[in-house]
Amino acid sequence: MARTVIISETGGPEVLTLTDREVGEPGPGQIRIRHHAVGLNFIDVYQRTGLYKLDLPVPLGMEAAGVVEAVGEGVTHLKPGDRAAYAAVPPGAYSEARVMPAAQVCPLPDGISFEQAAAIMLKGLTVHYLFRRIVPLSAGDTVLFHAAAGGVGLIACQWAKSDGITLIATAGSDDKCALAAEHGAPHTINYRTEDFVARVKELTQGRGVDAVMDGVGKDTFEGSLQCLRPVGCMISFGNASGPVPPFDISRLAAMGSLLLTRQTIFSHISDYATCQKMAADLFDKVLTGAVVPRIGQTFPLEEIAEAHRALEGRRTTGATILTL
Repeated sequence: MARTVIISETGGPEVLTLTDREVGEPGPGQIRIRHHAVGLNFIDVYQRTGLYKLDLPVPLGMEAAGVVEAVGEGVTHLKPGDRAAYAAVPPGAYSEARVMPAAQVCPLPDGISFEQAAAIMLKGLTVHYLFRRIVPLSAGDTVLFHAAAGGVGLIACQWAKSDGITLIATAGSDDKCALAAEHGAPHTINYRTEDFVARVKELTQGRGVDAVMDGVGKDTFEGSLQCLRPVGCMISFGNASGPVPPFDISRLAAMGSLLLTRQTIFSHISDYATCQKMAADLFDKVLTGAVVPRIGQTFPLEEIAEAHRALEGRRTTGATILTL
């Protein structure tokens, strides 16, 4: 048995229920992992509220780190006793232990703690695909990154700096802007007190940025498009402020033949070899010090509802970790 957070209906944080659940043995292609730390992400909120549909009842959580207890037939890259971490479907990371598919579970180097791993797997692999797998970005390019003081954003600030990419960071307070700057963003914009479109145009001498990376959604979508150079790329990867309304794609031509894409991490890591390579790249960034995970707050598993309230209320910085 393992304590596990499930939802039986969609709604507010109050629908999160901690219960004892049987774990069982891994089948072919599966492992059983005992968690030491679990990551909290906005996708968990989207699933809890019903924005992203799941069959109920269902456990939540997409990111964790721990020790492999057992492996099923056909699993060769992991063995009992191995340290491991993952960002993966199906959900179920909000638990002391679980059985899950092995393909997206990655061996964890000794130089990275369980807490650090739970802070970087989903967020860091998201940054990897944003900078490496969508449009060609290289040293000297300029990127606008929204919500740069969050878990994904602080990794993005450091990743961009290590790759020689200029990152313009937006955040909702002067303190959060300062945090983004501390993590490598050379330019910051407090979107509550500044017009981020005008400021981006000023910083780029009217040219616009090569790419916008936007996990905020509805509130920043229109302005983000206005920040792009001709044939620049708008990468939408989240809906923290709500989903983007229906959009007339002919406007992209009129605004400079812009590119627009809506991404999800799970498309990029669905292939075993690709996932393992992306994780190895991410671990290298951490082990070399190019990316230093920032854990802004921790909550015990039994306080999962309060953790969700803090995340939705934008009262968090960096990554949020659940302890077991």
